[in-house]
Amino acid sequence: MAVQRDRPYAQFNFLVDLGTGATDGPQAGFQECSEIGLSVDVIEYRNGNEKENGVRKLTGLARYPDVTLKRGIIGSLDLYQWLNDIRNGNEAAYRTVSVQLMSEDHTSVVQEWKLLRARVIKHVSGPFNARRSDVAMEGLTLAYERLEMQ
Repeated sequence: MAVQRDRPYAQFNFLVDLGTGATDGPQAGFQECSEIGLSVDVIEYRNGNEKENGVRKLTGLARYPDVTLKRGIIGSLDLYQWLNDIRNGNEAAYRTVSVQLMSEDHTSVVQEWKLLRARVIKHVSGPFNARRSDVAMEGLTLAYERLEMQ
C-alpha cells in the first residue's frame, strides 16, 4: 500500500480507525496523532573465552511507544466506554487501530500504520479556561503490542 514518490507527503491529511471500521464522522476526526514507532533492544553478551575483547550484539525485545490521539470534545462517550471495558478486564476490548496517511487530494491512502492489540490506557479532557476561546479537547493514550506498516 505504501506509495513512494520523490517529495515527502504532508502530515495533515490522516484518518484514524479505532478498530470499529469507521474513519469518517466526528468520532473518527482527530486533530493530532503523536509519533508511532518501534525500537528493538540490543543485548550485549560476551563469553569469557572469546578471542576478541569485544561484545556480541544480540537482538532483544521489541518495544512500542504509547500513541496519543487528540480531538475536540463532541459529547460522545465512546473513548471513555472503551477505557471502561479495559478497566473491567474485558480482553475483547483490545483492538487493531489503524492510522492512514492520505494523499493531498484525499483520494488514496499512501501509507498505513496498524497498532495491533491496542488498548486505551489513559483518557483526559481539558484543560478548560474561561478566558480563552480554544476548542475543548479530549485525548486518549494507546498502548499496543505490535506494529505493522503497509
